[in-house]
Formats: sequence, structure tokens, C-alpha cells
Amino acid sequence: MGKNSGMTITEKIMADHTSLEEVRPGQLINARLDLVLGNDITAPIAIRELERLGVKKLFDPDKIVLIPDHFTPNKDIKSAEQCQILRKFARTHKLRHYYEVGRTGIEHAFLPEQGMVLPGDLVIGADSHTCTYGAVGAFATGVGSTDLAAAMISGEAWFKVPESVRFRFSGKLQPWVSGKDLILYTIGKIGVDGALYKAMEFTGEIIANLPMDDRLTMANMVVEAGAKSGIFPPDEITLQYIKDKANRPYRLYQSDPDAHYVESYDLKGEDIEPQVAFPHLPENVKPIRQAGQVPIDQVVIGSCTNGRISDLRVAAKILKGHKVAPLLRLIIIPATQAIYLQALKEGLLEVFVEAEGVVSAPTCGPCMGGHMGILAEGERAISTTNRNFVGRMGHPKSEVYLASPAVAAASAIMGRIASPEEILG
Repeated sequence: MGKNSGMTITEKIMADHTSLEEVRPGQLINARLDLVLGNDITAPIAIRELERLGVKKLFDPDKIVLIPDHFTPNKDIKSAEQCQILRKFARTHKLRHYYEVGRTGIEHAFLPEQGMVLPGDLVIGADSHTCTYGAVGAFATGVGSTDLAAAMISGEAWFKVPESVRFRFSGKLQPWVSGKDLILYTIGKIGVDGALYKAMEFTGEIIANLPMDDRLTMANMVVEAGAKSGIFPPDEITLQYIKDKANRPYRLYQSDPDAHYVESYDLKGEDIEPQVAFPHLPENVKPIRQAGQVPIDQVVIGSCTNGRISDLRVAAKILKGHKVAPLLRLIIIPATQAIYLQALKEGLLEVFVEAEGVVSAPTCGPCMGGHMGILAEGERAISTTNRNFVGRMGHPKSEVYLASPAVAAASAIMGRIASPEEILG
């Protein structure tokens, strides 16, 4: 790769957040940050470190976001104390972007919804699924709590510029196939370390027509392939999404025609049907027709991966007029308060309750075994979340199957892993 060869969208964003004209994979850089994010699990560690150091001044209180979402609404004394640390810190430093439970939701759904992350941004968050924001054409990645503390002081972070891998999706989506199926299929192809410390760039005609909610789902799960980040070239769909949200300048970046990719994958829409990731890795993927009739105890539809309004609409379309299978629990979690309200206005919540599902306040809750749906020994859940590791949602001898809202809703009715075609054809 020559010195003057083109740059990828990721390399351009990183270069423009330094004083350098160009950056190349493997290069170590210090980059300016547009936004720094923490939650009720990770931020208290950073805050305690800042207090230990006696830090009085943050780099820019308007660029620091604290979201209580993991164990909220508080499930016990410990979780209440974690959130209290955020609240006191936000008050002391006059943080504009601290949001209490009734005003917020799950961080990675809330920030894009509110226009806090925009194309061309460079964002870090002390949560591994910060990579979600690549859907709008930003470089976003998860960091540790000590990196978060340093960033809150300096407004900068150091990075090793990642190599880029391109994924081109051609053809057309098959019935009931969503962004969740595309990313599960991709992880199934390359494995949980298939993009280790790389930037996954998504292109092709399917991507060009993919709604923003599906892009957010895909970007959210790139970390399950080991990626540093995921990114979608901003286009008309991006501009439509941010047009009523953006209240500051942003920049649209595109990869150069001669940009270098360490690998390139061509994936065809006709090869992809609804997918299910079996325990205990997101790469253990099977198409729905090969999933078999696995009995299920619990279904969760929600999370930073699939708790958006389009997800709830799909679930309601399948559940309408049906009841949840006997002895099965269906838990629906709208990802933000705004999504909850929209679902209420559209009558979706009524559909869920009439189907005998439970509707929760926005929370990460069961995704990481927090609350609102912990699994007992031997229980199986099918979930629209992003991880199915051993013990992820409760007992180490429970099992988690990952799927789209459509497959999850159909499974709730049938009491086993099921295709939406079994309900609606």
C-alpha cells in the first residue's frame, strides 16, 4: 500500500481528529473526542479514579454523557448506589447529558435517537456496544473505565488505527430477514475473532436500502466478531435519520476507491434466511430451517440490539391475535422512553399484554443477567440481545439463543424455536 493511496472512511475520521493529514493501519495516534459515554456499571469506576486524583475540571461537560441503564430502575441497594454516584457527579460538574430513568432508556438506542452522535464523530464509551454508532457513519468504540476517566479530563484517547474489512451485501433481502439476521450470518461466517481489532465496513445494494434501525443492530454486534468498530457509509437514509436530530455540525466521509482493505467479503441476499445463534457463542449460527424444534422457557424482545420501534412493530405483527405458549414467559422491553410512548400510541403494548407478555420500563435488564428475566438452571431463552455466553442471562447451566424479533415472537407463540412463516406464512 503506497503512502499516497486512498483511505477508508475509518482512517479519514481518525486522521481528521488528529493534526495528521493521513493515518494508516497499525499507527498509534492520540485523537480528539466528540463524545465520551459512561453508564451505571462502568462510570462509577472512572468517577472514583477522578476523585482519587482530586480532579476538579473536566475537558468539556457538554461532551460527557452518563446514562443509568444497566440495573435500572434500581433493582437493589447496590445498583441504587451505583446510580447515585453518577447523579452526584453530574450535579457537581454540571453535566448537561445526565438523564434520569424516566427521560432516557438504553444508552445505545438513546444517543442516536437524540442526535447526540452524528456522522463523522469520534466517540468512545465505557461499554463494548458503543460500536453501535457506526451505523450513522461515526467511528465509535468501547473502552475501559480508566480510559473513560482519562478522556473525561483530556478530551482525547489513544488508538491503534485498525485495519478495515469490507462486507458487500448484494441481491435482495429474503422474507423476514432483518439486520439482525445479516449480522448473525456474518459472524457465523467469520467467527467471534474473525475481525479482531478491525473496522468492519458494510456496503452493497442491500446495505444501501437498509433502514437505520437495522444498521444500528448490525453495528451493535460487530464487537461479537472481535471488531474494534463497524461503520456504514452515510447516505440519504442517514441524512433522513439525522435531519431533525442534528443540532451541531457533522461531516459525511466516504472511503476512497483505492482504499486498502485487509479482507473483502461478498455476501448474497438469497443465501441468507432468518438466523439463530445457538449456545454458547454468537458464531454458533444456524438458519431457521436447521434450528430444529428446541423448547423455550423465556423470550426477551428488547435491548440495545433490537428494542427499537421497528422491532416492536414486527413482534406485534406476529403476536397479534395470539397467546404466548403455556408455561412460557415473554418479556418485551422498549429501548427508550420515546420508543415506549410510540409503541403505546400505536397500540403495540396492547397487543403484547393481550398476548400475555410482560412489558418492562426501558432497561438493559436481562441481557447481561441484571434483572427483569434471570434464567434458572436448565432454562432456555430465545432473545433479541447480542450475547449468549455461558451464564450471560443467569445460571451457568441455562442457555441463550439469539435471534431477530420476528423469530423471537414466533417462538413465544409456539413455545419452541419457530419461524415467523409458521404464524403468518
